[in-house]
Amino acid sequence: MPDRAAIVTGASRGIGLALAEALGSEGFGLTITARKPHTLEQTARNLQDRGFDVAFLAANMADEEGIREVVRTHREHFGRLDVLVNNAGIGVGAAADEHQTKFVDMQLGVNLRAIVLFYRECIELLRFAGAEHHNALVVNMASLAGQSPQPWLSVYAATKAGVIAYTRAMNKELGADGIKSVAFCPGFVDTDMSEFVKDSIPAEKMLRTDDIVEALRFLLRVSPACVVPEITFQRPGEAI
Repeated sequence: MPDRAAIVTGASRGIGLALAEALGSEGFGLTITARKPHTLEQTARNLQDRGFDVAFLAANMADEEGIREVVRTHREHFGRLDVLVNNAGIGVGAAADEHQTKFVDMQLGVNLRAIVLFYRECIELLRFAGAEHHNALVVNMASLAGQSPQPWLSVYAATKAGVIAYTRAMNKELGADGIKSVAFCPGFVDTDMSEFVKDSIPAEKMLRTDDIVEALRFLLRVSPACVVPEITFQRPGEAI
């Protein structure tokens, strides 16, 4: 049984997969989740082939029971939780007069509501880890859009601003329990989620998933006396 364990959502590709790989290489047992069962299973098998201890369960992050099942799976497999990475997210662009309710609800549900529910379901495990080593960590994937909202991505930006606010609140609420929360606020990262903008921002000028991974590695090494509530990742010359 690993000495440390983590949950990573949205872990079948992109930033989530990169963060899961980093945690696995640090010796963490992993529970990974994503929406598509086949893709998730293939990702889990690949990680297991590398020697990582991996549990997995496909779930829709907009579904409360799905979130409960992910946490239940993790608890049964590992019995502890030291790092929670709330990475799953979705963005649907639209003008103010063209928002479709289902897409508004989807973004609110996956990007923000799911984070609230994961804290609720994981709080007992996180408090146990915090009491043990005072370095339980929750990484919440926000966005540069949450700091500098833009037209067309207004709902997405609003959800990410909510993630930043919720992260700050959790540090005030749970800091005494040895639980640290950090909001990652990257600009465009070279993943398939950024394909829609690569005509105007070439992939080679975007952030790399490795940039996000290095931030996680840093956070795993700081002392219990150090809380980093927010990290902004932006391209040279990019204004907030």
